[in-house]
Amino acid sequence: MVDVITEIEIQAPLAIVADYAADPDNAPEWYENIKFVEWKTEKPLKIGSQIAFVADFLGKRLEYVYEVTSFEPCKSLVMQTAQGPFPMMTTYTWISTPLGTTRMNLRNTGNPSGFSKLFAPFMSMMMRRANQKDLKRIKSILEKN
Repeated sequence: MVDVITEIEIQAPLAIVADYAADPDNAPEWYENIKFVEWKTEKPLKIGSQIAFVADFLGKRLEYVYEVTSFEPCKSLVMQTAQGPFPMMTTYTWISTPLGTTRMNLRNTGNPSGFSKLFAPFMSMMMRRANQKDLKRIKSILEKN
């Protein structure tokens, strides 16, 4: 089982952080490993939307399709793989702090099977490191604006 939770505080209003992070078209800008995004369903983002991602992770090219299973603008977004190398769920949550900043949480959970199951602890560690980098990158982007 892979269950990785990372969090960062961003010096920007909740609506700006949530709108930017929830837009799949922005993913290649702030996710280091995501190289390409393609909408499989019509915009805008809603429950049932499907988005294809191409990423590089641990030296491998990964292609997967996420389906939005829950979306509450400015609160949370949950996407689950509809197709891909192993089942994964990604959850974003955004919380406004009393200081007017935004706390963003990024959680990845999944259940690798077969051969990849052996690498779950290593994958968790690498995923945590990548997610921390990605959150620092989104923080940098949004604090410049």
